[in-house]
Amino acid sequence: MPVEVVSYMLSSLDPKKCLQFQIVLWCAPFLKGMKTACAVNIEEQYCPELEGILADTDIEYRYLSRDKGKRLVFFYRKKEFSGYLGRTDVRRFLERFGYAQREPEEVLDRLSERVCRYIRRGAGFPHEIGVFLDYPIDDVRCFMEQKGKGGVMTGYWKVYHNPGKAQLIFQAYDKARISAVNEFLAGGTIREIACKRVLQEFSRGDEGGSYELR
Repeated sequence: MPVEVVSYMLSSLDPKKCLQFQIVLWCAPFLKGMKTACAVNIEEQYCPELEGILADTDIEYRYLSRDKGKRLVFFYRKKEFSGYLGRTDVRRFLERFGYAQREPEEVLDRLSERVCRYIRRGAGFPHEIGVFLDYPIDDVRCFMEQKGKGGVMTGYWKVYHNPGKAQLIFQAYDKARISAVNEFLAGGTIREIACKRVLQEFSRGDEGGSYELR
């Protein structure tokens, strides 16, 4: 999506429409059912609009932090997120960082606590947040071990393993974004865009699957 188009949309829409466009633009793969969750920084003054925007959808949200007039908002579908947290590889990885809880709300409490702590220290975000955003665990682990250095390619995350599969996923996410933005520009609501979810069947090499638009 050209930067000029994004800038124009964000500057020309009323606040509620602007917020909807931000969610469509940055959360398209999640809205389309291709990711378990996503997170977006949103101006605090616009956050009260979220409840209305997400009405009649199965999407829930949680504020993870507040900083400099913005809130980091985590979007998820409870049933799918709960299933994701129940995966053996996800559970074992997160336990290393003190996530002993099993219920989504309790796990997000722990994540919020760690995010806020990192922000107070000026240390960015705890790197395990990548797992919450459905990045491959092996890539998150390598990113942490190598302190963000190295990697074979960078897209929606920094890739250390299976670049071919990662490239397919990046392409699928790009298509989802184009599709979602086009639906929004044609007058579609968040609910309508999120209802048009598309599944696909190539493996990402972990316990979960992945998706792309056909």
